[in-house]
Amino acid sequence: MSLAASEEFNRLRERIEKRLGETLPPSLEGQASLRDAIETSVLAPGKRLRPMLAVLTAIDLDGDVDAAIDGGCAIELIHTASLVLDDLPCMDDATLRRGRPPTHVAFGEDTALLAVIAIVARAFEIVAATPTLNPEQRTRSVAALGKAVGTHGLVAGQFADLKGSQETRSEDDVARTNALKTGALFLAAIEIGMIGSGAPQETRRELEAFARELGLAFQLLDDLLDDGPNAGAIGKDVGQDRGKSTIVSMIGRASTEDQIDRHMRSALGHLEAGLGPDSRLALLLHVIWKTARQETAHHKAGQAKAGDRVDEPAGMQ
Repeated sequence: MSLAASEEFNRLRERIEKRLGETLPPSLEGQASLRDAIETSVLAPGKRLRPMLAVLTAIDLDGDVDAAIDGGCAIELIHTASLVLDDLPCMDDATLRRGRPPTHVAFGEDTALLAVIAIVARAFEIVAATPTLNPEQRTRSVAALGKAVGTHGLVAGQFADLKGSQETRSEDDVARTNALKTGALFLAAIEIGMIGSGAPQETRRELEAFARELGLAFQLLDDLLDDGPNAGAIGKDVGQDRGKSTIVSMIGRASTEDQIDRHMRSALGHLEAGLGPDSRLALLLHVIWKTARQETAHHKAGQAKAGDRVDEPAGMQ
């Protein structure tokens, strides 16, 4: 990636980070612990990939960048809420998230649950009130976010992961669960980035296919790293998928790495078909792909370092 592109990406991340802090919901007097739980969860270090996908989509399509930043921050809020839920004792019972104690450990389960509700509510409030979008565009943004969260998205994926029969699940079953758990927010980010751009239908189809392929690659990477030895390298507990049917447990680490590469190549193909070879999204994908290869190589060699963290995939995982 060129120096100019790297500087542009850094500037965009800074804008996203600033706006994310501005979106935090206010709290009432005497409720400092709830405010702190929300702030600590949302502003924990992360690469802000989902907002970046929304913003770069808008830039590549000459769309509304300010609206994409707001929509991307809303998606990041949903992503954060899903991680807080996923860490609860009734889910994965995690002890580490983004290199820190998870929200329920730091503030209590009751406060963590209330923080989740506040964060999700705030996400919908943001997209419903985006000032530069017209009412029809705001409605589409709300619908995209709702679909990503509900029984066609994160909730469905997490339920399948928790309650599905581990003995009878096929590789296709696991792939469908992965698409719901991880691809849903990537797809929402692309959809929100396209709103207001006037993108033709064929471009929309190619970008939606890109988001799905990227989501599948990310979930496979998460499963691969979970199967590794070093929690510090990914900022969360490893071994959380023991006893679950994952692609790694079915086909092994080497074949999983091959699948990640196939999904990444397919994602790039859809991007080039929709936007040409020189889009900003394609540049970002190359960065993600390079980082994924470095992470898997570090884990394979047992050389993972705490500072070499990859942002957790989306969804309740």
